[in-house]
Amino acid sequence: MDRFRGMVAIVTGGASGLGKALCEELGRRRAVVVVTDVDEPGARAVAAGIEAAGGRASAARLDVRDAAAVTALVEGTAAAHGQLDLMINNAGVAVTGEAQELGLEHWRRVVDVNLWGVIHGATAAYAVMTRQGSGHIVNVASLAGLSGFPTVSPYATTKFAVVGLSQSLRAEGEDLGVKVSVVCPGFLQTAIYDNGTYVGSRKEDALAQVKFKMMDAGRAARLTLDGVARNRAFIVFPFYTRLLWRLVRLSPSIAAPLHRATVRGFRASRRTAAHS
Repeated sequence: MDRFRGMVAIVTGGASGLGKALCEELGRRRAVVVVTDVDEPGARAVAAGIEAAGGRASAARLDVRDAAAVTALVEGTAAAHGQLDLMINNAGVAVTGEAQELGLEHWRRVVDVNLWGVIHGATAAYAVMTRQGSGHIVNVASLAGLSGFPTVSPYATTKFAVVGLSQSLRAEGEDLGVKVSVVCPGFLQTAIYDNGTYVGSRKEDALAQVKFKMMDAGRAARLTLDGVARNRAFIVFPFYTRLLWRLVRLSPSIAAPLHRATVRGFRASRRTAAHS
């Protein structure tokens, strides 16, 4: 718990889901939390809840697609508090549908938020942290960034890129005092399914392909911060995600039967819906 006491932390996408849970857990661990989200009222509500529970928090509207806004928020936070200890790039969106039905606008939306948003946050924080000689950047990826996942190709593409960015930046930052971790959770109980875009499909079609019990966001936040405290390069959970990750590293083709089953199940659920 004391590992985070007094740390100044920025969390993007902090108004809901894993981001909200991370903000609340950081508050319980006595960090100074800056809750950011494109949903400003939601961010303010999370910050108010942290303060009501005895923590320290503030909120700001932030669209991670806006590089200048991200840089201003990061630099402003460091200037106001005299330091920036933790930057959690969590904001993300998803588009569900088969690639043959997706347009470039769907790809651009996901890439702009999930990849460029992380790049904007990571590079702005890296500049501050290299100057001060300390800090930890945490980028949220996914199981989809370790093994791929059909029916969400843009999402998986960005999460693979986030993994590569994190590994590369970690190596560069090591001798400069900057730590970098990437978080790769499995399926979580968050609003990403409610807020997602569905092309030629429904939320129910996507959820039907989830064969594992979804983890509570609060537990995911605790596991994430425990991994950060240990300076893990990869923070991967729960067990089935770690197992699949290890198997795919040994033999990449091992995921192929799972992917085929996902695609065929997805198509079957769509046909069922069309005839109901």
